[in-house]
Amino acid sequence: MRSPFVSECGEFCTSYVQDTALYKVPRIRYRVYGVVGLFLLFPWIASEYAISLATLCAIASIGAIGLNILTGYTGQISIGVGAFLGVGGYASAILTSSLGLTFWISLPLAGIVTAVVGALFGIPSLRLKGLYLAMATLAAQVVILYVINHWNSLTGGTAGMILSRPSIGAFSFDSEMSYYYLALVILIAAFVFASNLFRSRTGRAFVAVRDRDVAAEVMGINLFHYKVLSFAVSSFFIGIAGSLMAHYTMVISPEHFSIGVSIEYLAMILIGGLGSVVGSIFGAVFITLLPVLLRELIGLVIIFIPHVTEYFGALRQIIFGGIIIAFLVYEPEGLAKIWRNFKDKCKLWPFSY
Repeated sequence: MRSPFVSECGEFCTSYVQDTALYKVPRIRYRVYGVVGLFLLFPWIASEYAISLATLCAIASIGAIGLNILTGYTGQISIGVGAFLGVGGYASAILTSSLGLTFWISLPLAGIVTAVVGALFGIPSLRLKGLYLAMATLAAQVVILYVINHWNSLTGGTAGMILSRPSIGAFSFDSEMSYYYLALVILIAAFVFASNLFRSRTGRAFVAVRDRDVAAEVMGINLFHYKVLSFAVSSFFIGIAGSLMAHYTMVISPEHFSIGVSIEYLAMILIGGLGSVVGSIFGAVFITLLPVLLRELIGLVIIFIPHVTEYFGALRQIIFGGIIIAFLVYEPEGLAKIWRNFKDKCKLWPFSY
């Protein structure tokens, strides 16, 4: 008979389902449920402007998770995220506006189309690494934007395309709250998928390719297969984000997918933390809200410096670059590491050890 004064410690699993659970410890699982509950209650206590910012953060988080799968977990650098967002957005626009398909069919199809395009541009990754691979993805950015700009009969050229919000029967997602919930549900699905992906054989192969591709190949991992697959999976997420963004703004044009957008997404995963799904969300929220915070800060400083608004664009770029440099120097693992350090300190507090 077990003594009532003896308590169990560690993790004890009595079934395969418990052993494969994403969150084995009940305390952590309940905390995740609480965070999701807060996100669900957020639109009921926030203004429409705050809800719109949260929607943009959710959409950017989906794209950042996709890029982190490629760059953070597989080690393949990509500077063509903006173009792949454009592929997803334009694919969804063409499927809904030109072919008359519903949003619910065009959304996954836009992701699949983007995955195919991403896999095609990922083929050179077998022979190219580092800066050379980055230049190849930069070529994808240039080529895709050129096609979007000049294929007027399909994409509308520089004039862009007009979209509508999705609907289910008589209900339309035309309000900020309804579209926020749509983006939130897709973000949760993307988070769960990405978190489980790297607990699978495929995800571990991605990580092995990142850590040492030669050793991975010696162990029997097909480099070509997994590198192209990582481009496809990453591009699928990015295409979904592009489709959501296109239907949210209800207008799509080539300038929305410039090289600057690609740099912003790279900054999201660098600041959030490479190889971290949670860090992708942290980085996306940080970069999305940074211009808003700067505007609020300039609104306070304008009392003392009246002409500071004339230099808002330059200040934004300077601060943006300075933040990236600061994270690379002082915390290369990003906000995800800062969050882990905070949790570790909370576990030990108030003991110094």
